[in-house]
Amino acid sequence: MNTLSYKTVSANKATVNKEWVLIDAENLVLGRMATEVARILRGKHKPDFTPHVDCGDNVIVINAEKVQLTGKKLTDKIYLSHSGYPGGQKTQSPKEILAKYPARLVEKAVRGMLPKNKLGRQLFRNLHVVVGSEHKHEAQQPKVIDLSTNN
Repeated sequence: MNTLSYKTVSANKATVNKEWVLIDAENLVLGRMATEVARILRGKHKPDFTPHVDCGDNVIVINAEKVQLTGKKLTDKIYLSHSGYPGGQKTQSPKEILAKYPARLVEKAVRGMLPKNKLGRQLFRNLHVVVGSEHKHEAQQPKVIDLSTNN
């Protein structure tokens, strides 16, 4: 066996095949959906996955306001933010976020599952969360993925 004929193929920006994917968040559990979205954004489902390259797909999440949370997370979970000033810490529950900005709940969940570096920030730009079932990316002809059958 000639071991020199086996070469590790590393993807780069020119060789990556990026697609558009559509996910309907209606009646999906937030965390379980977010892990799958982060996996697709990262490109871990592809055979030519390379950790330091953006080889994931562009993801459109529709019906963000209809996402589900299990247990008492809707009222008991707390999201913290700080302005940087003394006494500038603010708390919000998912119920408050869902009432005012439903898309942010999905964005926060997915962002927390991406790498905390330049690549993670670039990958997050490939996520498009939409409230309602209409989105402006029809021209890209996204492939529909049904996550409700995987769970």
